[in-house]
Amino acid sequence: MSGCSTLGHWGQAAGGHLAVTRAAKPVDDWLADPATPPALAARLKLSQQMRDFATTQLALPDNNSYRRYADIGRTAVVWNVIAAPEFGFQLKTWCYPLMGCAGYQGWFDHDEAQRHADALKVEGWEVQVQAIPAYSTLGWSRWLGGDPLLNTFIRYPEGELAAMIFHELAHQRVYASDDTGFNEAYASAVELLGAREWLAAKPDALAAFETGRARRARFQALAREGRERLKAVYAGPAEARPEGKAAVLADLRERAPREAPGYEAWFQRANNASFAILSAYDELVPAFERLFEHEGRDWVRFHAAVERLVPLSGEERRATLRSLAGGTPDEADPAPRQTR
Repeated sequence: MSGCSTLGHWGQAAGGHLAVTRAAKPVDDWLADPATPPALAARLKLSQQMRDFATTQLALPDNNSYRRYADIGRTAVVWNVIAAPEFGFQLKTWCYPLMGCAGYQGWFDHDEAQRHADALKVEGWEVQVQAIPAYSTLGWSRWLGGDPLLNTFIRYPEGELAAMIFHELAHQRVYASDDTGFNEAYASAVELLGAREWLAAKPDALAAFETGRARRARFQALAREGRERLKAVYAGPAEARPEGKAAVLADLRERAPREAPGYEAWFQRANNASFAILSAYDELVPAFERLFEHEGRDWVRFHAAVERLVPLSGEERRATLRSLAGGTPDEADPAPRQTR
């Protein structure tokens, strides 16, 4: 992408975020407004209990994020463009002020996201455009009122709402520039462990959460199997890759209704970008869970242990995490790097 295109992306990102923050107002104002629907008011009250829990019990940042709410009038706040090579899983990365490089590029307008995705396809990338319900500004937007609660996720089931808030706050607690996999797996571990603690005294809600997560785990297992099979195909003769890839994808699509019900659409449109970004979110989660146990399930110690990994290289972080998880380094892709 050209320099002008990069500046254009930064401009729309700043403008888009400002529009979201301008639409937000304090939760207390929504609760005091008699026009606020009772169901929304109940969710907002619940969200504030979760927000307090995040700070007092999970040692997540105590700031003004998720103390305001906005209805932005759409079902996603941003659309992420994700790209990977035709025969590989190395995410294309983009670099940003403050946050460093990441394996996705977010757009506040769907049509703009699709336009840039189409341009990447012309260059030979496999691309996905994913609707995203929330994002983190890593705490720097506290001067603008903090990251707000949004209509895009406020009505999630209780466990998933808690998970969303905890995940995004985790990005404000620890963040390693240029390492999407590390950051997302850490936040995903925090959301899972934190949601379970939040729901510990709510058996019905906990059961519903665990049922949903078990369904997701079956999906992740099938996707992980597919990724490993594709990796083997890509390591083979170049002339056999197109046919081998098509065969693996066809098999996954045929099996999905039985082995990953509810995720059939994901497999229908899956490509290397899909597998690569999914791996970034889930591959290291078990290692972070083991680290949590290693630190005595103490949240302060856990976050501190994760912070100690940040100055290391991506390869050193993964080796350390895998040693804590009782495993050995495998053939997984390293941290995303700048590729274009």
